Amino acid sequence: MNGDWFLRGRDGRLSAYQLSGDAVLCRAERGPGGPWSAPRKIGGDQKLHSVLAIGQGADGYAHLVSWRPTVKGESGLVHSTHFRPHLAALDWHPIGHPNRTGDRTGTPAVTVDAQGRAHVFVRNRGGGVSMLGQKEKGGWGPWRDLKGSEVQDQLAAVTGASGTVELYAAVPQGLLYWRQESPGAVPVLQESLRTPVRPGTLRALATSPDSTTVFYTGTDDALCAWRPGGEPVTLLAAAGPGPVSAVRCDLDGYDCTLLAQRTASRRVAFAAYPTEQESAGAWWTESGPELPLDALVSLAVDETGRVVAATLSPSTGQLLTTRRKDEPGLALEAWRQV
Repeated sequence: MNGDWFLRGRDGRLSAYQLSGDAVLCRAERGPGGPWSAPRKIGGDQKLHSVLAIGQGADGYAHLVSWRPTVKGESGLVHSTHFRPHLAALDWHPIGHPNRTGDRTGTPAVTVDAQGRAHVFVRNRGGGVSMLGQKEKGGWGPWRDLKGSEVQDQLAAVTGASGTVELYAAVPQGLLYWRQESPGAVPVLQESLRTPVRPGTLRALATSPDSTTVFYTGTDDALCAWRPGGEPVTLLAAAGPGPVSAVRCDLDGYDCTLLAQRTASRRVAFAAYPTEQESAGAWWTESGPELPLDALVSLAVDETGRVVAATLSPSTGQLLTTRRKDEPGLALEAWRQV
């Protein structure tokens, strides 16, 4: 899955999305902080490939994007909007292919601008990036070729605090960065950073009114943070494989960025530091039980402002959660199975 699969809806309830065979399942709190519902299939009966991109707008709606098989040897992208955890999601709607026809070209990424319009990004057959955006009055615009070459899988899409859309992609030489120059505009390639990047480790987060921060793991296993226009900063050694989950939150009255990552020993590690002050330093603290090999980690903030962490094993469906205790520091409650 690409994007945050653990979300707080506009009604305050937390929900978790997962892939299960050829379908997407969602489970949600029955009420804020309350018991959870059983997983249920969303988006209709369309059979999907085992891939899912998730993005959420300021309105709290979740936008889901996946590939579906079409004719033999070919696939197409589909999109669904999920308004609330306990309301049925819209059926999967075909949105085409970046090269008109063909098989899957990469894992999609999706983000939602300030007007609630989804923007879907995916690597195309030529090795660049293509984008499809929703129109303000409904429907979808044309596919746009954003250029680029040798783009690796797992793009990172994010909407900045200004409401405009940004995209980061790893290439053999480093990172590429696209940004909209105005709301609704086609993103333009702004910057190319030469830095060693391990593919599949990008995660972007809006961290100030003017900036987003992209986190990635270098080929030396260092976890780095970069804001366009500056130089990358090494935060600490990566705790394990894959991208970090990141969220801005209030910790004892300070605006902090909290990171979580599955460790090599298959637990969850947390690290926090004052937002955009990487020089303050950060260090990992492990928590929770040993997890299945395929476990994913995600972070959210509940309606009371408390950080909530979740782990999900796609193979077993095991979902565990923990919340920050109502006390100073980053002490967590015991992990609970949903």
